[in-house]
Amino acid sequence: MPGQEPRTPRLDASFFFGHGWPYLLVPFIAIAVVLDLFGASHAIVFVTSALGIVPTAALMGRATEELAARSGPGIGGLLNVTFGNAPELIIALFALGKGLHEVVKATLVGSVLGNILLVLGAAMLVGGLGRPGQRFSPKSATPQALMLLAAAAAFSVPAVLQLVRGDGLPSVGPARFAFDTPVEVVSGLIAGILIAIYVAWLFFSLRATRGDVRPEYDQEGTWGWSVRTSVTMLAIAGVAVGVMSEILVGSIGSASHSLGLSEFFIGAIVVAIVGNAAEHWVAVIVARKDQMDLSINIAIGSGAQVALFVAPVLVLAGFLIGPAPLPLVLNAYELVAMIAAVAIAYYVSRDGRSTWLEGVLLLSVYAILVIVFLLA
Repeated sequence: MPGQEPRTPRLDASFFFGHGWPYLLVPFIAIAVVLDLFGASHAIVFVTSALGIVPTAALMGRATEELAARSGPGIGGLLNVTFGNAPELIIALFALGKGLHEVVKATLVGSVLGNILLVLGAAMLVGGLGRPGQRFSPKSATPQALMLLAAAAAFSVPAVLQLVRGDGLPSVGPARFAFDTPVEVVSGLIAGILIAIYVAWLFFSLRATRGDVRPEYDQEGTWGWSVRTSVTMLAIAGVAVGVMSEILVGSIGSASHSLGLSEFFIGAIVVAIVGNAAEHWVAVIVARKDQMDLSINIAIGSGAQVALFVAPVLVLAGFLIGPAPLPLVLNAYELVAMIAAVAIAYYVSRDGRSTWLEGVLLLSVYAILVIVFLLA
């Protein structure tokens, strides 16, 4: 409310087990910077910088929420969808600049999989425990799932073109694969179309929900920041995410050898999770409070944003930064996992009802993909 004094969050157990737990990891920001400056082991630098990204991304999300609360439902919704996946975009831009194309694509696919299978599965499981089932409105969930289906179809086209031309799909590895110009051009055109779909989706969502009562986060988690404070913290968070991202990306290559993990697995599982860990936690918390509409919107909506906005922006940015363009040619593991995940998302969003058993099934599929990616 105008003129209302900012509220200081209470530092009690509910804070640290609710919205505040990511800030327990703030010391890792300084630790990662110091270790990187003094040339510590790349594996240690990677782990600490990954942990350091969690609070910086959480702060960016908090600043966005506070700014959205001061801007009204229309602009607030636009701010949320614009900055919702900003940490992932920043990390991917640093990786793109270093030519880590396969890591970028693995991170994008892993983010979609994490939102649809891990986050949504955990939300349905935790929210459904002790309840016969939970209800949510398919009015917003189903269109978002349809957007994901459209994105999955678009992602498949460059791979099909690559196969039709007699070339194979990229294998799992750290190398940056060279693609013919037609594949790069088609990827760029598809990226432009996906962004147009994303803009149309935003316009449709804002018009369709005008006048509706929107679900909100728990008011105890609202800190009452002013617009100036929110913008300042958003800027600080953006710089911090950038610093952590540069350190993280710079250590991926050597850390993958030290840890015995492929860059593909690190991108698809580790990096994809740390960039939005705080938002993922919120989805589970609100599901436990029986706010499944909000939880579904966080999970599926975030996945749709990655597929329709973050990925296309990175493809177009590849023509300007990095050693070469970034074609949307996924490897076989990524392609199959992407299609399966969005099909599941569409199915579970149609009936408007979720149970803990559906959560177990989603988490089981994600666990299977983790094992396959680990052995790939």
